[in-house]
Amino acid sequence: MKSRLLVSFALGLALNDLRAADTNAPATNTVVAPYILTPAAPATPRINGASVFGVRPGSPFLFTIPATGERPMEFSAKNLPRGLKLDAKTGHITGSLKTKGEFAVTLGAKNALGTAEKKFHIVCGEQIALTPAMGWNSWNHYGSSITQDIVLQNAKAMAESGLIDHGWSYVNIDDAWQGERGGQFHGLQGNKKFPDIKALCDQIHALGLKFGIYSTPFETSYGRFPGSSSQNPEGKWSKPTSDKKVNVIKRTPPWAIAPYHFYTNDANQWASWGVDYLKYDWNPIEAPETKEMADALRHSGRDIIFSLSNNLNPTNAPSVTPLANSWRTGGDIRASWQSMSSKGFGQDKWQRFASPGHWNDPDMLEIGVKKQDQPGLTPDEEYTHMSLWCLLSAPLLLGCDLSKADDFTLSLLSNDEVLALDQDELGRQATCVLKDGDVRVYEKELADGGRAVGVFNLDATSVELKFNKFASLGLVGKQTVRDLWRQKDVVTVDTAKDSLPLTIPVHGVMLYKFTAVK
Repeated sequence: MKSRLLVSFALGLALNDLRAADTNAPATNTVVAPYILTPAAPATPRINGASVFGVRPGSPFLFTIPATGERPMEFSAKNLPRGLKLDAKTGHITGSLKTKGEFAVTLGAKNALGTAEKKFHIVCGEQIALTPAMGWNSWNHYGSSITQDIVLQNAKAMAESGLIDHGWSYVNIDDAWQGERGGQFHGLQGNKKFPDIKALCDQIHALGLKFGIYSTPFETSYGRFPGSSSQNPEGKWSKPTSDKKVNVIKRTPPWAIAPYHFYTNDANQWASWGVDYLKYDWNPIEAPETKEMADALRHSGRDIIFSLSNNLNPTNAPSVTPLANSWRTGGDIRASWQSMSSKGFGQDKWQRFASPGHWNDPDMLEIGVKKQDQPGLTPDEEYTHMSLWCLLSAPLLLGCDLSKADDFTLSLLSNDEVLALDQDELGRQATCVLKDGDVRVYEKELADGGRAVGVFNLDATSVELKFNKFASLGLVGKQTVRDLWRQKDVVTVDTAKDSLPLTIPVHGVMLYKFTAVK
């Protein structure tokens, strides 16, 4: 790609050396065919995914060892704590732990071509979601047309495509599954489109995946289905007669929290089905109803990730974020550069609220999404999208039809070195440490002592630059520079005298890991 800009990148306290030739010029080479950077996984075994997993005492345990390589494959787990068992053929670890504790386990995978091992840390305590959730959500592609069969179809696609071998695990229904109350717990039951949610849970769990569901403390959901509160003690619900758009933020019935709450009923129903994740959707998000549902989930007998939507106000964050595992930091994302970039590059103010078990959520991934009413993202913008969300330690929830994911989309979702940034057990959210004009440099500390660095070009022209402000990133001495998308070391730099030449395409990114040379 021919550059319209050649600069010396000398960012520091005075940001004066980066100059665009024409910042108002149209983007050059805007039509870019998808190009795959992620190398194919080797045929020999390789264990991927997070290195830490949180579970509460007594809760059902399900973890699938994510491993690539030629099948058949035999799995192992050394020092697996009592109460857990491994299926050596599938790599599924199940059971439950009775008491709190931390357990150092060595995961193994073996096929005809070789073996692989990985250190794995099981933490049994109060915290779950020690790394951000990775999975799929039905809303962005299917909306209210979602059905039980479609959910299962996407679950099978997650397994059969090999995404499960890279740590993708949650398959989540959004709005539109809810029917009338009933059953043992007088909880919301599935409607005609979801005739047997328990069977759906069982089928998804049998694949080694997890299942998520949707609800709201409102009487009526955004999609005009029953919520977790009611105007009457029986929990009866009537569909709104008006189809006009309403301002639900004003909390006027039926888009309001009604007097009678059925949070515990619903939490117990979900736990009995085998639900692993809850998206809880209303506005404004405030502490009282958050705590009420958090307590209901905690006492349901099952670990259920508690994800809040939508658009938490920062002023409410101190009282809300300790109660949940993730929370939306803005409105709904759309498949466009403007929407994705404004959300992704606006997260610094939220950093102080993020830690293992508690994650800022800039909304779902628009990777592989094709919509008639939205422009979509270019290949370079999709690289930026995936890189940025992983640097931010954001939940990674897909919104496409997984059964139709092409090779380019799968390559974006199966780069284990990029995904490792998101799943890093230190849980540090990257922040923008350097900027000038439309160039942004984001840095993330990693558990192994390395630093992940993303250099982004927000301009409509490509950029060539020489990066030499390593001290501003806390990098000293000699550093090995690894290109994470290409999964290869590219150079060793002496931070005191060298520079790193970069060419960044329109709305693109260069994503590196720096490791000190010993």
